[in-house]
Amino acid sequence: MSAAQGLKYRPVRMGVLAAVSRRAGDGTYYVRATGELGPYPRSMVDRLVHWAAERPDIVFVADRGEDGEWRTITYADALPIVRSLAQALIDAGLSAEHPLLIVSGNEIEHALLGYAAMLAGVPHAPVSPAYSLVSRDYAKLKYIVDLLQPGMVYANDGARFGAALAAAVDPAIPLVVRKNPPEGRAVRLYQDLATTPVTQAVAVADAAVGPDTIAKFLFTSGSTGMPKAVITTQRMLTCNQEMIRTALAFLADGPPVLIDWMPWNHVAGGSHNLGIALYNGGTFYVDDGVATPEGVLRTVRNLQDVSPTVYFNVPKGFELLVGHLVSNEQLRQNFFKHLKILQYAGASLSQHVWDSLDSAARDVTGERVMIITGYGSTETAPFAFTTTWPVDRAGLVGLPAAGLEIKLVPNGEKLELRLRGPNVTPGYWKQPERTAESFDEEGYYKIGDALKFVDPDDVGKGFVFDGRVTEDFKLATGTWVNMGGVRIGAIGACAPFIRDVVLCGLDRNFIGALIFPDLEACRRLAGLDAGASNEAIVGHPLVRDMFQTRLDAVADAATGSASRITRGMLLARPPTIDAGEVTDKGSINQRAVMSARAELMEELYAEPPPAHVLIFGSSK
Repeated sequence: MSAAQGLKYRPVRMGVLAAVSRRAGDGTYYVRATGELGPYPRSMVDRLVHWAAERPDIVFVADRGEDGEWRTITYADALPIVRSLAQALIDAGLSAEHPLLIVSGNEIEHALLGYAAMLAGVPHAPVSPAYSLVSRDYAKLKYIVDLLQPGMVYANDGARFGAALAAAVDPAIPLVVRKNPPEGRAVRLYQDLATTPVTQAVAVADAAVGPDTIAKFLFTSGSTGMPKAVITTQRMLTCNQEMIRTALAFLADGPPVLIDWMPWNHVAGGSHNLGIALYNGGTFYVDDGVATPEGVLRTVRNLQDVSPTVYFNVPKGFELLVGHLVSNEQLRQNFFKHLKILQYAGASLSQHVWDSLDSAARDVTGERVMIITGYGSTETAPFAFTTTWPVDRAGLVGLPAAGLEIKLVPNGEKLELRLRGPNVTPGYWKQPERTAESFDEEGYYKIGDALKFVDPDDVGKGFVFDGRVTEDFKLATGTWVNMGGVRIGAIGACAPFIRDVVLCGLDRNFIGALIFPDLEACRRLAGLDAGASNEAIVGHPLVRDMFQTRLDAVADAATGSASRITRGMLLARPPTIDAGEVTDKGSINQRAVMSARAELMEELYAEPPPAHVLIFGSSK
């Protein structure tokens, strides 16, 4: 037994998840969480009202101001501003048919506007800032504006977002900015809305809010085409927070402290993480960093100021952070001082990152800090599964949340997951056909993923993620490829020099791989200066040899053609948001990449293969 295995975990109060399972005659499994889901409020704003009375002086949200210092707002100070903003939205005539559109990122004003819209009983729609600041054609922003027909648009900086607003938003639509109003159109300042005198109309609007009132529209990238507007109701938000607290019971023990960079236009950042702070009367620090080598430096700075009690990140974010935790003692001490758990989601955590996090925690605390994982989607608000025990294997998603029912339907060689519960969306805005096809005849949401039992004889041991049902494909031999498993193996073998990999091979004789390297990590490996071109980085012998060696080992360990990557290509051009290849959170859209780079796939399978194509396996 290793030294780490002999150490106890830092004490943390977790809930107990349990489930029962039955199997129908057609092989379908029905699984139901047996734990009771406690009562939850009709609206998230009820929690703001509650904490403004119970914990008035606790900081609700903090962000970095233009001077680099923390700006803060307490619960007591936030509530009257939210009421004034709600009055302004009511006065502007907003409704579900004409909601509030927020195009800029995480900040105090964004949070308060979102909750003001909920108080007024109208939806708000936070959309990716990348659609305005990274995109060149603004196609996704134009599509969203056309779909939602917003009654008001908010951007924190009118100059920074000016070009996108001019291209995508009709000048007749009211525009609100915090600073730098653009010329040539009518604009209101946020501060003016925040001081609107409150009338009885706010109380009347709030009284009309119920569990089925739409709280927000969240856009998902989807596998093809334009993003879908997921309807998110008040019930989805409030019951999901109660589900989270049932599993992470310690959240009820005192004000949690979170610091987080994940964008609020994504369900993880804006519904799950910000929601945890509000629901439990805690503090949310907006991390202005991001999961890039440069952006993580801002995260490091922020974590040297703030000691979180619970910390969420995507695997790439942990991978970038862990090196700093190992080398920076001040950061390490402050990060683990009050930390109860670490949670990752979205992909598997590489073993070397896991081990380094564990070692850094033990160095500071003399104990292990529990690492858990979660699973869900925008359509499930998002919390659906988690472990309430330390995770000991990649892909383990745990058990369903209290109040949730699932079924596992045989689909080829997999069990396709479907979900039903109060946290599941009623559908997609103005897309009745897409809504209808997303639910089965029993009302279960078809998420498109597969799970498998850890132990078919003991449902209490939980479930393992088994990839996307729609992403698996057959080789020409008729053999199914478990895309998720092969992809995870390749990424784990090549970390930290790989960003992602797209696997192809439908109706081909072998699996090919389009590899997105982590260009900065590869540049350092090659010893190239900061001005080196992407082509020089991916073509450098040290980089090619590293991928060759590591993926040779993966190929040699494969048990057959369905698990062996035979050829690969290092891509110099990163995925682009305009082509739909990547979301602003960094998730790769496999289908979009294959569509946009069809000519590269043909090169992978050319005979003889071009010189830049890598061939893997010792028998090559």
